[in-house]
Amino acid sequence: MKADITPQEYEAFKTFLQDACGILLGDNKQYLVKSRLRRILEEHQLTTLGELLGRLNRAGHSNLKEVVIDAMTTNETLWFRDNHPFRILQEKLLPEFADRNSMQPLRIWSAACSTGQEPYSVSMIIEEFRRQRPGKLRDVKLTATDISKSVLEVARKGEYEMIAIGRGLSPERQKQFFTPSLNGGWQIRPQIKSMVEFKELNLLERYMFGKFDIVMCRNVLIYFSAELKKDILTRIHATLNPGGYLILGASESLNGLPHLYEMVQCHPGIIYRKK
Repeated sequence: MKADITPQEYEAFKTFLQDACGILLGDNKQYLVKSRLRRILEEHQLTTLGELLGRLNRAGHSNLKEVVIDAMTTNETLWFRDNHPFRILQEKLLPEFADRNSMQPLRIWSAACSTGQEPYSVSMIIEEFRRQRPGKLRDVKLTATDISKSVLEVARKGEYEMIAIGRGLSPERQKQFFTPSLNGGWQIRPQIKSMVEFKELNLLERYMFGKFDIVMCRNVLIYFSAELKKDILTRIHATLNPGGYLILGASESLNGLPHLYEMVQCHPGIIYRKK
């Protein structure tokens, strides 16, 4: 990007990004936009953000739109992030669903799953639970979604470099659930990988892939406006089975919707049960 971003260009880009994927850019984030889009402008021989917006607004550039959204999406993640949601799963939610003796599969949705660390962490917790209580939770289905095609490619492959493996994964779990790959990375074992189905999804869209017992929507709502958060949480409520649970990120809360969700204190951590 050869020229500085003008105030008019920045406001137009903020509107584009919010309409496209819900991300609400704050003021004075021009440096972030410039650094993340520089390579895209160079590849498409564009010199200003205004030229990029002009191309995005013309028909036939859906691939470019996906690339721009991908570049602006934060894909920061690690294994067992924040820890306590996984302890809540292990100590409260999985035993509760195992004791219901339902013939229906346990269905879990990991929204904004990035490169797969969250759903695969859940899979490991489930595998450990099965070993402790043989015969329980034999039928579990995890659906993991993200807006970014590139991170989903990594997630589906299930192969990670050592630097990624070291972020939150204990040596014991690495040994149990991964095998060395030929290129020096680590490949997740088939029994963990096979539990998860990855799908591309924009959280602004309607969700059409069934009902869930547990939804993990963590560390993504912080990027949306209050109105959009409420809309997403209302639609997630519609996907939950009766008595199902919503798990948000450590810095996120419902801020309303008391008619839809009941707060459950887990010491530490808070989750929300569908009313």
